[in-house]
Amino acid sequence: MFKIFRLPMYYPRALRAVHILYILLKFLVVNWLSSTTFTFWLVPKRFKREGTVITLPERLRMVIEELGPTFIKFGQILADRPDVVSDKLREELKKLQNKAVPFEDDKAVLLIEAELGGPLKNVFEKFNPKAIAAASIGQVYEGTLLNGEKVIIKIQRPNIEGKIKLDLHILEYFAQQLVKEFPGLHVVDIIGVVEEFGITLLHELNYLNEASNAMRFSDMFKNVPYCKIPRVYLQLSTSRMLIMEDVTGIAPDNPERLIAHGLDPQIIAENGSRIFLEMMYKHGFFHADPHAGNIFILPGNVVALIDFGMVGTLKPAHMQFLAGFTLGLANRDAETLTDALLVMCEKKFYDEKQNLQFSVHEMLLRYTSLSYEKINFSLVLNECVKIILNYKLRLPGSIYLLLKALATIEKFGYVLDPQISLPAIVRPYAESLIREKFSAKKFAHEAYDMLKDYGAFFRDFPSEVNELLYKLKQGKIVVDIQVSDKDLFTKSIRQLAGTVGLTLLLGGMLTASVIMNVWGKSTTSTDFMFGISLFFSVWLMLRLFFRTR
Repeated sequence: MFKIFRLPMYYPRALRAVHILYILLKFLVVNWLSSTTFTFWLVPKRFKREGTVITLPERLRMVIEELGPTFIKFGQILADRPDVVSDKLREELKKLQNKAVPFEDDKAVLLIEAELGGPLKNVFEKFNPKAIAAASIGQVYEGTLLNGEKVIIKIQRPNIEGKIKLDLHILEYFAQQLVKEFPGLHVVDIIGVVEEFGITLLHELNYLNEASNAMRFSDMFKNVPYCKIPRVYLQLSTSRMLIMEDVTGIAPDNPERLIAHGLDPQIIAENGSRIFLEMMYKHGFFHADPHAGNIFILPGNVVALIDFGMVGTLKPAHMQFLAGFTLGLANRDAETLTDALLVMCEKKFYDEKQNLQFSVHEMLLRYTSLSYEKINFSLVLNECVKIILNYKLRLPGSIYLLLKALATIEKFGYVLDPQISLPAIVRPYAESLIREKFSAKKFAHEAYDMLKDYGAFFRDFPSEVNELLYKLKQGKIVVDIQVSDKDLFTKSIRQLAGTVGLTLLLGGMLTASVIMNVWGKSTTSTDFMFGISLFFSVWLMLRLFFRTR
């Protein structure tokens, strides 16, 4: 009876699931129709080009666009994940456009007033009731506060959280079914990618997280005159509404227009590059979506950033990877570069390190004719990632955001100044990171931590030994063995059992033949048994010796 009253809750979920199923069925039907010459003419025109059916990656992109914002965002994430999808599909996914249709302005005004807890006139002197931008999660309005400060208001779409959560549940289900159907996908961890995407997207749904990111960037660049981070009005913002300072400027994708307004594209390119490199190399916290739509240029060649919903964070080890990678590339040192890549993969010991280093060395040889300043930094980093993936090593998700950001920054700088060298700008940041790692202060801090750990170890050692012996006497010691490859483990156990059995058999034969020859009567059969058992005993010892080595 209780479930009957929950039908209204299930209805929209079921409706969305049916809609997704309908779109996927259309895709499967088109695939089937295009697979044979007899049914080819039945394929709809929108799936054809010049008389032939468009490619499978193109059809997949069209399906994702039809599935809606959540799937589009996921496709955009996959476009930067060479460990998950092929290069051809990635190129197609990069074309995904989030074509969000704005919802009614009247409804948006009601939502804004609900978040403010009163009418607009209590907060705004002026308010433009027409949306100036629309996205998948929310849309943007502009207004003027009672104190005369111009602001933008980002309001979340109604019921968007429930829709996104439903889509995420469906995505997770698809991922689980794919892994069940194709066990090889365990290698790329498609379930982990979906879960990571879900966490990121739900994080974006709470606008207070974006407010926190903006304030953190503001604190990072408070003493940098060429960087502008808009002010957040935290007292007016909520989890569904964000009010920030209105920053208006010129987009950085048109050098001629910048020059016409008295700005210098070369200085802007250098300022922008330094801002993002400082985020990565100094703070380990960076804007993960630095395209031209999220950057404005203000008078004085000041670079202003907006939209802080997507950010990336780097662990200290990842920052050390950046430093090692930069210096390894600058010196064409394959060993340093390999060590940096293994640090990124969190592999302290790696059996195939020599082979990996050889692959990196071969890659570096292709750049011997170029000076360090002329190297495409993000391209080399992408090549290193492909090498890593060939060795079945896993990379943390934040690295892919870093790759995307570095590629975007390099493109941003090149559009404004074709002569700019990102590697030349990067190198001082990398050297600073290395100096910091080996500084006396850092060394003293690490030495203090090490001594503290050893002190705790010697202090607790006697009591822990007593506890271990007590549990051993009580028979409470439990050994938990986890086996990653059960087939290999079973095979090893069988081989071990066979070796032990053969050893016991040969030992018994050798002992029996010796006893019979010494204390009994020596015969041809006992001599033969002694010789055979001795021969195979020596053979077994040599075999075990060389296998161990």
